Amino acid sequence: MVEVLRDKEFLVKEYLETRGLYSHHINSFNAFIDSDLKKIIQQNHAVRSDADPNFYLHFKNVSVGHPQVDDGFNVTRNVTPQECRLRDLTYCAPIYVDIEYVKSGMKYLRKGFIIGRLPIMLRSNRCCLYQKSDAELAKMKECIYDSGGYFIVKGTEKVILMQEQPAKNKILVEKDSNGVPTVQVMSSTVDKKSKTNIIFKKNLIYVCHNALEENIPFVIFMKALGVCSDQLILQMVGTEFAIMNQMYPCFLEGSKLNIYTQKQALRFIGDRIKKMGFSSEDYDSRVITEVHDFLSTVILAHIPVTNTNYHMKAIYTSIMVRRLIFSLSNPDLFDSKDYYGNKCLDLPGSFLSLLFDDTFKRFTFELKSVADKNIPKVKATPFDIIKYIRTDTITNALVFAIQTGNWSIKRFRMERHGVTQVLTRLSYLSAIGMMTRVNSQFEKSRKVSGPRSLQPSQFGMLCPSDTPEGEACGLIKNISLLAHVTTESEDDDAVLQLALNLGVEPVGLYSVDGLHEDYMYLIIFNGNIIGSTNKCIDFVDKFRRCRRKGIFSKFISIYISERHKCIYINSGDGRLCRPYLVVEKGQPLLTNAHIDDLKRGYCTFQDFIDQSLIEFIDVDEENNCLIAYNEEKIVPDTTHMEMAPFSILGICASVIPFPHHNQSPRNTYQCAMGKQAIGTIALNYQHRIDTLQYNLWYTHIPMVHSKAVPMINYDKLPAGQNATIAVMSYSGYDIEDAIILNKASVDRGFGRGGTFRNSKCFLRHYPNQMMDSIQGPIIDNATKKPIYKHRALENDGIAAIGQPVFDKQVTINKATPKTITVEDVGGDRGFKETPLYYKGYDPSYVDKVMITSNSDCFLIKENFRQPRRPEIGDKFSSRHGQKGVVGLIVDQEDMPFNEVGICPDLIMNPHGFPSRMTVGKLIELLAGKAGVLEGKFQDGSAFGGATVTDISNELQKHNYNYLGKDVLYCGIDGRPMEAYIYSGPVFYQRLKHMVADKIHARSRGPRVLLTRQPTEGRSKDGGLRMGEMERDCLIAYGASMLIIERLMLSSDVVEMDVCKLCGLFSYSGWCHMCQKSNSVCRIKMPYACKLLFQELQAMSIVPKISLKKYCD
Repeated sequence: MVEVLRDKEFLVKEYLETRGLYSHHINSFNAFIDSDLKKIIQQNHAVRSDADPNFYLHFKNVSVGHPQVDDGFNVTRNVTPQECRLRDLTYCAPIYVDIEYVKSGMKYLRKGFIIGRLPIMLRSNRCCLYQKSDAELAKMKECIYDSGGYFIVKGTEKVILMQEQPAKNKILVEKDSNGVPTVQVMSSTVDKKSKTNIIFKKNLIYVCHNALEENIPFVIFMKALGVCSDQLILQMVGTEFAIMNQMYPCFLEGSKLNIYTQKQALRFIGDRIKKMGFSSEDYDSRVITEVHDFLSTVILAHIPVTNTNYHMKAIYTSIMVRRLIFSLSNPDLFDSKDYYGNKCLDLPGSFLSLLFDDTFKRFTFELKSVADKNIPKVKATPFDIIKYIRTDTITNALVFAIQTGNWSIKRFRMERHGVTQVLTRLSYLSAIGMMTRVNSQFEKSRKVSGPRSLQPSQFGMLCPSDTPEGEACGLIKNISLLAHVTTESEDDDAVLQLALNLGVEPVGLYSVDGLHEDYMYLIIFNGNIIGSTNKCIDFVDKFRRCRRKGIFSKFISIYISERHKCIYINSGDGRLCRPYLVVEKGQPLLTNAHIDDLKRGYCTFQDFIDQSLIEFIDVDEENNCLIAYNEEKIVPDTTHMEMAPFSILGICASVIPFPHHNQSPRNTYQCAMGKQAIGTIALNYQHRIDTLQYNLWYTHIPMVHSKAVPMINYDKLPAGQNATIAVMSYSGYDIEDAIILNKASVDRGFGRGGTFRNSKCFLRHYPNQMMDSIQGPIIDNATKKPIYKHRALENDGIAAIGQPVFDKQVTINKATPKTITVEDVGGDRGFKETPLYYKGYDPSYVDKVMITSNSDCFLIKENFRQPRRPEIGDKFSSRHGQKGVVGLIVDQEDMPFNEVGICPDLIMNPHGFPSRMTVGKLIELLAGKAGVLEGKFQDGSAFGGATVTDISNELQKHNYNYLGKDVLYCGIDGRPMEAYIYSGPVFYQRLKHMVADKIHARSRGPRVLLTRQPTEGRSKDGGLRMGEMERDCLIAYGASMLIIERLMLSSDVVEMDVCKLCGLFSYSGWCHMCQKSNSVCRIKMPYACKLLFQELQAMSIVPKISLKKYCD
């Protein structure tokens, strides 16, 4: 009998505490700092000059320091992230190198030279928060629950989102947009990225690449690779009847072109390579050199070539053609682009690595250009390359990319936008949810279902619920709780050596005759063929045992593909994997004793991985595994078991109680609304000065929550309150999901919060030695007090802390010099007023003021606090996607109550349940009621949690109805209601959508200069748009006069003179076309119509206005 493991969820908790919620971001950045950065500089370490063969410059011993800030006069000091947020600085560290260079024929060594500054990811191994205790973090004014993983650029928190990409170095058979069968490989190496296609067209097979002007027949391509015998080509592809039938026309075409030798084939390809420039070499030698370079480094670039030996490329190409031919007769052999094993995720480290590589090459090229230009010149002082090294080249490129999100790398033809985004701090959940987001490069406007659908291969790797609505649905995803994204492995040599020791036969050591026999399996390691074996099961079994023993990385995967007759070994970065419990002989290797030791602190989660009790499996290897959901599902062939069923959900979805009882879209809606719920964004929110910050004052821990809530620290920083609700109809103000609030509950603090907004003021220095200044308030001579608009100011001209400010009052009384240019030195030294005004319908309070300076200006930041209590029209939501606005706020005296005097805080309409099918909310209410009576939190975890039977028994134990229904009495007349009312506590979230931020109306106001129509938008005091559909409604009603009033009289009416004879505009009562005045009439029309007519006339299109009926 299988032992049932207790408290398996403790493994999830320990895993998240050990590795962090989004360790993949930090691990990727650390790998870039520790490994990739050094490799890039080693590959481009030398700068030489064509002008002097003895000149050189070498970069050695690269290292990255700790984040620093320049205080001016070349004085630097260490800086904290909080200081960078407040002072609008970039949290970056210097890149140090040792430079060896030649000056006047002498060799010099310069140690610790700064070549640029690198933005540092928070909580990485170069961050000052790395491995700090909670007390040390609090001293630095940092939130202890902030796991980092983002950058601070000019005071703004930026996160590099994970980007979904096709897998690298993998053969994919598919049909292109024209329906042509194609096999393609996306080759990726450190230096080169290329895409190679082999297509089937007009019964022939061609090799395609964008460096070729036309497609190359496959047989000729193989001959260029050195396989000149047609028999050998056929043996490489295969001798099956279907293959021979398909290859016959290809051989015929090769003979028609009279190409039989490698040299002829090379010349044939050389004539079709796109020319990149001119060369002084003779034509034949230049073409041969170009083709060898093309075959070696461009086409199938990930397969290494030594001394123009293309044997491995020939075998690889033949395997691609073999798969293509078999897929023609069997469509099931086409690969799915949407299968998640055919995708990888680009992490911040890989993005920074590409960008730094491109920037550093440009940096060294500029130094070479400077050396070539200056060395031949005769100067009094010898040429010193150090003086020409610009540290801002690398710094600006990195900062610009992270700040704007535009990643432009011309060498790889890479042009991406939106790679980085501002970290959303609406709530704690929105911030941590954004760190797990996966962005797709697929065009959002295309209405294609394939990439948007939930794939079986995504199970456990990506959250099935957390995706946006609308055009981004299914394209923006989030990884699940236990999913891990791999980084580049350093164990490739160990894997190759182990494969050879386990009996792998290198492909080049024998004839290609047995290459495609049924008993032979090719072994492909990171896209390269390393050999074959005839004992595939034995090989894979031994390989996995070596992995479990720790001989190489735990994240290297191996799996058998029976369809391809291949064994794939992957150690690349960007693969999704997750931990499973290892099962052998029908029993999990992990026992209750192990879990007890973990609880006592005798061991760690990493110890279980080292002991092979837990194993990481990626998407591909899952195909070879039989994974049990729990102990009851274990059968003799089971290889692994889930750690906890709720771990297949992401961070946002795991907060929902009883999600498995809800209709699927409701969970998706809650994932979006949970990010909009206001709560406590971080423990250091009082020290932050954000552009916009929402806070809920009296947050509660949910009475019913899943086991994941404490694991992600949502119980420490919640966003909502436990409200006693009654499911009933009350008045008529609760239809269409509207809710009714108890006024007494609101008075006691239910849903009460506040918003914080900041404003910035810069005091700049100008070339004429003048500077912006702040002037004190203007005093009214009569009252001896500041005038109304300066009433909030102190004597220093800045608003006082705690002072209320109203619309159009000055918060900083700034003055700017009237003259600022160098030519104006000694001119007018006066100032003009340029104050900062507070704008807002409702008053706010000055919460805090910060004054700081940097190298070029002073910065003043003000934070305004505005209290917000719930009012009619504000938006609330439960955790089951049931949102609604406040329809009515009722005095407690008029609210229903039960026999012990409990009044509900909130009334919701029962018609919200049948169509939404949110049974999870019904169970949450029942469980919350039992939890209050028992004095404990209830478990609402997905695929588990408390059962309705147990909850009902607890209610009965306390003499309550087992279905949760109560007798309520009417608050108006005191009589008992004629039905039992379902009531109890439910966790409700107040969302950021508030009436105070949206209410808007105007009678008159600003207009657009061009069209004379009202401006658009609340911030510009704009008008309310009456669109096409609103116009159609009025037409249907026949309200023609209202249409004229809305679309013309209240918008952009203008009186124009029009000639009734020629129909053209006249001016000052005179028609210039007819040369008359008695034919001119004055009419009213929209100014936009008049503008359109004039613009058409400018294009020689003459619209004429007929006034026959108007004049009659």
